[in-house]
Amino acid sequence: MARLLICIPTYNEADNVRPLAEAVFANTSENVEILFIDDGSPDGTGKLLDVMTMENHRIHVIHRKGKLGLATAYIQGFQWGMARGYDWIAEMDCDFSHDPKHLIEVEKLIKADQYDVLCGSRYVPGGGVSNWSRRRLLLSKSGSVYSRMILGFPLHDWTGGFNFWRVKTLEPLKIATVKSKGYAFQIELKYRALIQTLRVFEFPIVFQERRAGVSKMSGSIVKEAVIGVLNLRLAQRAGKLFE
Repeated sequence: MARLLICIPTYNEADNVRPLAEAVFANTSENVEILFIDDGSPDGTGKLLDVMTMENHRIHVIHRKGKLGLATAYIQGFQWGMARGYDWIAEMDCDFSHDPKHLIEVEKLIKADQYDVLCGSRYVPGGGVSNWSRRRLLLSKSGSVYSRMILGFPLHDWTGGFNFWRVKTLEPLKIATVKSKGYAFQIELKYRALIQTLRVFEFPIVFQERRAGVSKMSGSIVKEAVIGVLNLRLAQRAGKLFE
């Protein structure tokens, strides 16, 4: 069975890290490990994670000095996993927005060995969202429709953050050169994968509203995504996407 490392960025997630780790391990095989990337959380998340690493050898943590952003957290996590011989590396939120029960299906898909990228999708048959306002749902769907139109690939859920990457196909994506800083990171990395003709598969998930803590979503993040999609298309046309 392939070794899977799940990268989970954290900032003030002390209420979530332990129950999330327990839920992940309850729904996966022993080949799955977790890497938390903590951005100097002032609520004690980092100290709690240190305790958890001593309790369970399948839990790891990277401590970073201050809030450095989602994209850099994932890039650092990916590089950590690539250097240690994992077969697959994943992205997952810490707030239970991504139900750990979906990991059962993910391991089946990995075992089938037919794809290079697995994307948890809210907008394919069987997928959906829970406890969202109409405004938030419209904003999310519009972002994916907009990305699909500008970037030219028929992916349904561009902004989703529950994604799984075959390690040997990450190298040509040149993740160290990714320019997006926030949630637009999800769009850029998927675009790079599609440009490189990787085998991308969307499987249905139901996205849940966070259980505890405060959402990190903001107007600036939405603005970055809108502008970022245009910049991605322009960079590709100019042959500079991977520079």
